[in-house]
Amino acid sequence: MHSVCDFSQPVPLADSGLTLPLAGDKVCAGFPSPAEDFAVKRIDLTQELVTHPQATFLLRVSGESMREAGIFDGDMLVVNKALKPRHGQVVVAVVDGEFTVKYLYQRAGRVKLKAANATYPDITPKDGQTLEVWGVVTASIKRFPA
Repeated sequence: MHSVCDFSQPVPLADSGLTLPLAGDKVCAGFPSPAEDFAVKRIDLTQELVTHPQATFLLRVSGESMREAGIFDGDMLVVNKALKPRHGQVVVAVVDGEFTVKYLYQRAGRVKLKAANATYPDITPKDGQTLEVWGVVTASIKRFPA
């Protein structure tokens, strides 16, 4: 089973922000807390999710190779091309001309891409194979059925 995903083309984020109302600072995921009167504050999602607007792109995930990292088929990834990729980060890489999302493994001069799903093999570049780390994943946006 090959683990390279066929993403749609990367979409650059617009320079203008997306401002939405923020109802409180947090939501309880345990026992519910009494309702409060919230002063509605507005937050800019671009400001929250993007540190380098000119180098930040969106990609939609296709496949299940990163599900144990909480990244699922259909999720939208925020990818920053200005960040230097480091060992252990989730990255978008280009392997033989195709995009894939994986953990970056860099140790003792070895580089490989590791899936977060045991049914997918690691990608270790072979002679003549091209592997380029395209950008660092900084956020994943999920949609739930309404």
